[in-house]
Amino acid sequence: MSFWQRLSRPWRHTPHGRVLRLSPPETLLLGFTLLCLIGGGLLRLPMAATVTLDWQEALFTATSAVTVTGLAVVDTSAFTPFGQVVLLALIQIGGLGFMTFGALTLLLLGARLPLQQQNLVREALGETSLGELSQLVRLVVAFAVLVEAVGAGLLALHWVPELGWSRGLWASLFHAVSAFNNAGFSLWPDSLTRDVGTPLVTLVVSSLFIVGGLGFVVISDIREKRRWGRFSMQTKIVLCATLAINLVAMAAMAALEWHNPATLGGLESLGDKLQAAWFQAVTPRTAGFNSVDTAAMSDASSLLTMLLMFIGGGASSTASGIKLTTFIVLLLVARAFLRGTQPTAYGRAIGEQTVMKAVAVALAGVALVFVTLLVLCITDGRLAFLDLAFESVSAFGTVGLSRGITNELSLPGQWMLMLTMLLGRVGPLSLGYFLATRRTRGMRYAEGHIQIG
Repeated sequence: MSFWQRLSRPWRHTPHGRVLRLSPPETLLLGFTLLCLIGGGLLRLPMAATVTLDWQEALFTATSAVTVTGLAVVDTSAFTPFGQVVLLALIQIGGLGFMTFGALTLLLLGARLPLQQQNLVREALGETSLGELSQLVRLVVAFAVLVEAVGAGLLALHWVPELGWSRGLWASLFHAVSAFNNAGFSLWPDSLTRDVGTPLVTLVVSSLFIVGGLGFVVISDIREKRRWGRFSMQTKIVLCATLAINLVAMAAMAALEWHNPATLGGLESLGDKLQAAWFQAVTPRTAGFNSVDTAAMSDASSLLTMLLMFIGGGASSTASGIKLTTFIVLLLVARAFLRGTQPTAYGRAIGEQTVMKAVAVALAGVALVFVTLLVLCITDGRLAFLDLAFESVSAFGTVGLSRGITNELSLPGQWMLMLTMLLGRVGPLSLGYFLATRRTRGMRYAEGHIQIG
């Protein structure tokens, strides 16, 4: 049965009740699409913004919020408090996953998760087993609320004295939720450039989206094991790779932008430059905030940022991209091939299925970015190629960084970005599902030889 046939008749009647015909990836994609439509309808209301939004602008903003991207055709400051609350709700639901909220509702009502819903939540969280799923869902929500509350409290120490109690608390809460969910939405048109030299803001916000990008499975492992020697291989890889890639990216960003008067070179103190270099190095994976003008960065820095956006954060996290673990597996496979050994990490071998999945996910990511860029070159060829490429990678990685061309794109170009944001958010999960549930053939063929390289 094709997808459209299953969509027209989504339920199958069995002696034990109705069963959903749609696969978990299809349900996730439809769920996110429905959330985008609902969010677009709410943002279209006159009470949601101080300016009149058309359907295209409202739907693009809602899609960007649900996919926790941050690309915008309308400044967040143009929305009323009601509109900002809608945005915040879409960011929270999109970041944690709508199936997580559905599962939590069932758990709070005392119901046991049916197998079909367990599969959906498992795909949304990137889990590979059904064991302890209820505990993981509770941990996801409780941990998110705790971290966001702590982050909002710390940010309030700076913004409440500056903006007053009501505006300061709201700004703190909004940015804390947006940062933890790697959304990149800010209440100010210039993002966080006004606080480029404020350690309390840059360090708290960067800490929030780094923690959110580690992955809930890693957080759960740290909570349970508490010792480095007992951590799983994935936890060790994610922690070490996160630290290494952030430090290397910071050094590279500092070297490339140190004398650029429009970015780091325009800052007065050494501390401000180091803070800005750190923030611009970690935000592409995949937070979307910026403390300096992204459009003013050099071409080399933009290419580095694109690489970081493509890699993304950890699996089962609020971040997107091909995921950090995929990138590390590819590096380990390349190293093993050059050495003529088996790919290993921390005394454990990396299985063939993991390698195949990493290659498939990376190739799918490259293909999606290429198709998006090709379409943008056709629809918006008047704009600079680097700007279009930057926008394409940002949409795929659901990052939200932009060189300032989002609202200059044509309607077909904006529709392409919306599709890319949705596929970039749901695509890796869907691909992982199909790889995990593929059928095994009953026969094996003799190997043939193909020359590579």
